[in-house]
Amino acid sequence: MMTPLFIGGIGMQEVLLIALVVLLFFGGKKIPELMKGIGKGVRSFKDGMNNIEKEIEEEPTKKE
Repeated sequence: MMTPLFIGGIGMQEVLLIALVVLLFFGGKKIPELMKGIGKGVRSFKDGMNNIEKEIEEEPTKKE
């Protein structure tokens, strides 16, 4: 029995098909640039979430 890779039953064949379509659509030279942009976006999101957590932790200590 093959376990689905993601929720919704996407298996290895579907993942490979999606990767092939992305490779054909963007080309080999554009993929590193695309991944770099995605990485920067994820890093920015994590930094924003950490800043929000810090603000939430600091909020109860502040008295107005």
